[in-house]
Amino acid sequence: MRMAGGVGAASDVGVNHADGRAGGIDGAGRAGGVDGAGRAGGVDGAVRDATGVFVGFARTLAAAGLAVGPGRTAAFLAAIRALDAANPRDVYWAGRCTMAAEPDDLPVYDAVFAAYFSGRTRSALRPRQRTLQTTVPLPARDDEAARDTDAGDQGETPIVRARASVKESLWRRDMARLTAEERAELAAMIALLRPGLPTRRSRRRRAWRQGAIDRRRTMRAMLVAGGEPGRPAHQRAGRRPRRVVLLIDVSGSMAPYADPLLRFAHVLIRHRPRATEAFTIGTRLSRVTRALAQRDPDQALQGASAVIPDFSGGTRLGEVLKAFNDRWGQRGTAHGAVVVIFSDGWERGSCDLLAEQVARLQRLARSVVWVNPHKGRDGYLPVQSGIVAALPHVDHFVAGHSLATLEELLEVIRGA
Repeated sequence: MRMAGGVGAASDVGVNHADGRAGGIDGAGRAGGVDGAGRAGGVDGAVRDATGVFVGFARTLAAAGLAVGPGRTAAFLAAIRALDAANPRDVYWAGRCTMAAEPDDLPVYDAVFAAYFSGRTRSALRPRQRTLQTTVPLPARDDEAARDTDAGDQGETPIVRARASVKESLWRRDMARLTAEERAELAAMIALLRPGLPTRRSRRRRAWRQGAIDRRRTMRAMLVAGGEPGRPAHQRAGRRPRRVVLLIDVSGSMAPYADPLLRFAHVLIRHRPRATEAFTIGTRLSRVTRALAQRDPDQALQGASAVIPDFSGGTRLGEVLKAFNDRWGQRGTAHGAVVVIFSDGWERGSCDLLAEQVARLQRLARSVVWVNPHKGRDGYLPVQSGIVAALPHVDHFVAGHSLATLEELLEVIRGA
């Protein structure tokens, strides 16, 4: 039985384990050295006999552009061992669950599976839907190498074309220069971020295999043992989440970045709702933590927009930071926290007041991070009056114009 390719035809393709080549299932229901009754060593024996074939399939997927390494290959072989190596459907789903990491990988996986197990590896592969082209030669299998030798130099060496996906192209694009469709794709990518936020030492201590002696647990163990001395218990200081405070500029000059930055704040708040605070700054200070705590990102942004009265307005950073320090920061919100200010530094008010309030914030916080989206552009110089006034009191000055720089920002926050 021959397969036409794709997912639906996966059940019609088998593996000939006896001779180590890909082939169809014969009319008697046999697939390589395992007959319909399950003889010839059973499933484990069939996997051992066909390990080279399955490893070759994994290498072919890697050559076609999928992220298949030793770990995924080992998981694939383990899945086949747990299922039925003689069943084409089991082989198909074992590979699909272990080696197709993203939805974009499925068309390539189906094409490679159809071609590899039907002896048409090169001719059945299609170019992957990507924007940046590179060519990766696909290694020929034994039976195809023989056919190529007979054919001589009649044709060009077939190749598989792997292209950069849309996600990869958006990775370093400036968020202010995206189309509406690209912004929707970027929003979905931001929602998939998994931040590892910073921690701090706690006063509570926890059991550990080494460290200081835990006298209470040690004495309790001795009482349980009838007073006999035993191995002492140890303890160490626990860890607690360190608070992260986000101050997002929503003035007119920062309006193109407001949506993705608020979505970024939503991800952090959803990850640690009790240790993350978010405010918007412009001409007024607005707390949007509660609005961004909703599960759905779009509903969270709608709730935040209802709270922000000065969206796309002017900028009075010094006055707004003074209001934050007086009302929130001095009362505990900024104490020992990592404070992240998202702003391009355009200031219409007093720059001396801005410098004074950033210095005050630095004394309260564990670390102050200033994120300027314009810093990622070629030829940028920090000449804005607000940036010049604030930079001496900032611990980290980073860019924040793309998804890649937001991930770098997460590393800065984690290490702060």
